[in-house]
Amino acid sequence: MMTPAFLLVLLLSLMAVTMAATDNGAERSEQNTSDIIAKANEGITKGLMHGDIMQSRGRNAVPCTATGCMWPKTGRYVYVPVVISRRYTRAQRYFIIRSLVTFHRHTCIRFVWRRRQQHFLYFFSGSGCWSYLGRQSRGQAVSLRSNGCLYTSTVQHEVLHALGFHHEQVRSDRDTYVRILTQNIIPGRESNFEKVETNNLGTPYDFNSVMHYGKYAFSRNGQPTILAKSNPNLDFGRATYMSANDIARVNKLYRCCE
Repeated sequence: MMTPAFLLVLLLSLMAVTMAATDNGAERSEQNTSDIIAKANEGITKGLMHGDIMQSRGRNAVPCTATGCMWPKTGRYVYVPVVISRRYTRAQRYFIIRSLVTFHRHTCIRFVWRRRQQHFLYFFSGSGCWSYLGRQSRGQAVSLRSNGCLYTSTVQHEVLHALGFHHEQVRSDRDTYVRILTQNIIPGRESNFEKVETNNLGTPYDFNSVMHYGKYAFSRNGQPTILAKSNPNLDFGRATYMSANDIARVNKLYRCCE
């Protein structure tokens, strides 16, 4: 059983480096998260759905929170064991740790080092930025390419996928809030905008979500692929950190206040 002392190992790692992990220039990108991910994943032609979600071999995980993909809660906390590849530099590993600990500040999610747990997240520098949706049947990979994916928003985005959350603009009620302009989407990428029967947890549609694509995501011609119905001139998808709604959804799904 995981103990507070076990959890403390990760927190002590964070304290030991304070802000040292910013030396690779992460966190300061002017690109939005969807552009970062699209650029990192542009060479991946198979396996991904919705741009950065790796398809599960074992089961259909949409909507995964209704079919058992949540991480279990023990007492007040949801403990998620992690392994971070040694192929990252020390600064990169600490940057990932610092990004994970942002969840500790606002939610009951607690990342701990893996010992012998069967279910865990394995962070490695793969071919792009991607994650599986929700907890899988075994240890699962989260790809954060060292050159291109190490931003706080990107780490949070992929971890939210691993916790069971989809992109904002594919949620079940999205047609009330946005128009998808299929004529402007790169041919073959239309599936990235397919609507999903999501559990919205009673939270409002959120243009400021770290899970929202940018207005020009996967554009073939420089024209918008997503327009806000309330204001076609609205710019969005530029979150650099989880929004209040992102945090509220984690807390509601995992019953953090109970």
